[in-house]
Amino acid sequence: MAVEPLSQKEIEDRLAELPGWAVEDDRLVRTYRLASHPAATALVVHIARIQEELNHHSDLTLGYNTVRLSVNTHSAGGAVTALDFDLARKVEDLAPAHGAS
Repeated sequence: MAVEPLSQKEIEDRLAELPGWAVEDDRLVRTYRLASHPAATALVVHIARIQEELNHHSDLTLGYNTVRLSVNTHSAGGAVTALDFDLARKVEDLAPAHGAS
């Protein structure tokens, strides 16, 4: 089943429900700050599990106490789709348990 790119209006509406997320260079992005490097590393591991469950993967960047996600849908020509927002919502639900802000 083909995944269709979201319209600019659909993206804006969905972003309004996900504070901290933005679209940069046709990618849905967010950077989380955590209390420590081990906390950031644990968040990356949990995000990786979510991505495997969804079979939809972001680029993850682990910093000293930060985690950055950047995602779009390759099968939709690198556009932002509902799949990207599904991943973002699941990560957003998980992040507070790790103390992410």
